[in-house]
Amino acid sequence: MGAITYDMEVTSSIPPAKMFKAFVLDGDTLIPKVLPQAIKSVETLQGDGGAGTIKLTTFGEGSKHKCVKHKVDALDKENFTYSYSIIEGDALDGFESISYHIKIVASPDGGSICKNRSIYCPKGDNKVTEEEIKSGKEKASSIFKAVEAYLLANPDC
Repeated sequence: MGAITYDMEVTSSIPPAKMFKAFVLDGDTLIPKVLPQAIKSVETLQGDGGAGTIKLTTFGEGSKHKCVKHKVDALDKENFTYSYSIIEGDALDGFESISYHIKIVASPDGGSICKNRSIYCPKGDNKVTEEEIKSGKEKASSIFKAVEAYLLANPDC
């Protein structure tokens, strides 16, 4: 079976530069702070945050997965793009690879749009169900919206 790709977009009233800084550049500390039930911690194991960096994400209690290691594939602070791949962990069960590509662009109202592409390459006959895709989209959207809510409540960040 070939790769399964899905795209999603989430809008925000926060401008792209501020949202990219919070969601991507400061996300390792900010997301566990605003959503500890989803992500307990993110630890840099190797690298400086740019391409090639290896990170360990530990999920919160009750999560389907315990932890994953991911590798930063690309980080472009000027164009607000970020790509990474899962390289280890139980989230890879049934998959050859999982990668994510995030781009934050300006919206016409002065806010931003987070464009997220997820690519799953299953092993053998493994399939990704519509329910799993929907669940993944909801989780990604809820993290983005939690960061947005934090920035709205703390405008000096």
